[in-house]
Amino acid sequence: MKPYTIPTKILYIDITKKRFWVEDKEELFRKYIGGTGVASQLLLDECPEGVDPLSPENPIILAIGPLTGVFPLASKTVAMYKSPHTGNLGESHVGGRSAISIRMAGYGAIVIKGSSDLPIYLSIHDNKVHFKDATTLWGMTSSFTAGRIIREREEGAGLRTIMRIGQAGENLVSYASVTTETYRHFGRLGLGAVFGSKMLKGISISGKSSLKIENKKDYRNLYKKIYDDAVSSPLMKKYHDLGTAGNILTLNDIDALPTKNLRENRLIGVNNISGENMATNYLGKRAACAHCPVGCIHLGTLREESEKETHFYKTTMVGYDYELIYALGSMLGINDPKKLLKLIDKVEIYGIDAMSVGVTMAWATEMYKNKKITDKETNNLKLDWGNEEVYSKMVKNIVLQKNDFYKAMAQGVIYAADKYGGKEFALAFGKNEMPGYHTGPAAYLGFLIGARHSHLDNAGYSVDQKELINNYIAPDILVDKLINEESLRQILSSLVLCFFSRGIFKPEVIIDTLKIVGIDLSLDEMMKLGRQIYIDKYKFKFREGFSFDNMHVPHRIFEIKEPTGFLTEKYIKEGLEHAKKIITTESNI
Repeated sequence: MKPYTIPTKILYIDITKKRFWVEDKEELFRKYIGGTGVASQLLLDECPEGVDPLSPENPIILAIGPLTGVFPLASKTVAMYKSPHTGNLGESHVGGRSAISIRMAGYGAIVIKGSSDLPIYLSIHDNKVHFKDATTLWGMTSSFTAGRIIREREEGAGLRTIMRIGQAGENLVSYASVTTETYRHFGRLGLGAVFGSKMLKGISISGKSSLKIENKKDYRNLYKKIYDDAVSSPLMKKYHDLGTAGNILTLNDIDALPTKNLRENRLIGVNNISGENMATNYLGKRAACAHCPVGCIHLGTLREESEKETHFYKTTMVGYDYELIYALGSMLGINDPKKLLKLIDKVEIYGIDAMSVGVTMAWATEMYKNKKITDKETNNLKLDWGNEEVYSKMVKNIVLQKNDFYKAMAQGVIYAADKYGGKEFALAFGKNEMPGYHTGPAAYLGFLIGARHSHLDNAGYSVDQKELINNYIAPDILVDKLINEESLRQILSSLVLCFFSRGIFKPEVIIDTLKIVGIDLSLDEMMKLGRQIYIDKYKFKFREGFSFDNMHVPHRIFEIKEPTGFLTEKYIKEGLEHAKKIITTESNI
């Protein structure tokens, strides 16, 4: 049987010299599969040691996987770069049409280096790259407007992806995001600032390649099994019906919903912003990423009366999910759904990571209430929990960096706390602002030892809720469990599978899908590869100055009750020491 051809071509783009070329690296893709595996190797090779994240030499690496366009739910694009937010590994994943567009253009990865003297956007159509003037798009208040103009100028409607930054990226906010297809994002760790440093406003990608499968019978049978599991699984039905917003009431009920900068663990009036209430009274539309039958993207309808004319209304579709509701809702004491949607929309317009800006504003509110900062620092904003109008103005001040205080906030909560104080309640881990899970020690150890300090790295919060809430697990055993889970997830993200589908793509199913596309791996080989990719990420982190000895653990997390009762400073310290021993040994540090 002739093996299915995996995507092995890499498109290299030099923005400085306005040139591009293609290299075929089949051995790299066969060894590391794609996605995270390939991107981590390219980052080690292409990113100079010690480089300034905002310098032309910092690469933007976009990578997809061999299942993209072949099986359902292989819909993600992995981005890697040196993060301007943490100073080490930058990694973010996005859905939408990005992965299939890159695949249809004929590439397994794209590497972008250099910087432009004037604002540009890249237009990639199959084997052509055009460097287009974006001067008129630079500085636009709304990233939505910039995206609409690119859509009108570029061909390939319905088959393309359009990535772009807002003013946050242009102004080099260290946690600026990149938006794709309006409602999807490379959200965390500052890819938008790297775009901005290169004067790169956006990228449009389309192509007309086709994919050929030789073993059609086996392929159809496996495709049908995966598709049927996706549409019939109770877990996937949850994502369709409520999305991740269904977690709001669950976490609130077990005293695990971070509220008002984690001064509390439950939100009064939480039902108003629950996934159930949003779906019943505000849901306007569901959407899905390409090749996904689930439709977990939930768009709320924000209806506002015109400020100029009475009886005239503007309706805006606003994407919402658990992390947005947590970071811009409970964390700021907002329990009104309309106010929440307005604040989310403001964050989207400027192109800034919702979790980082929400946590940073929560810290600032506590600082203000404790009189550690005054009206001078806030530019006369009276910070108060639940005040959406003030927070919307604060987002603008952060993006435009109105004074020294807002310039500090634009670099994240740890940077701001180092300058102004309040570090004991500056809620970041590995310099990345915390996700919304005050579930116990597994969540926090997960944030701390995760390669990108994300809740999605190893899902420690799930271990808290399913295991630790009932039984004690020793710190070393827990860390082993988290590292094993994260190693498996390196395979999922190398295949660029949506993590929501991990219950469908069990290891044995992954082995079968890889055979269809011409990659033969045993289960043992696959797990060893996942572990290697995880350790290779840490090699990059260590190379760029990361150290377990310098980990900041905010004392606030030990002050507020959590569901397991096992979260103590001693537990976290022992877990970190065990992780340090394992990871440094395997990294040969």
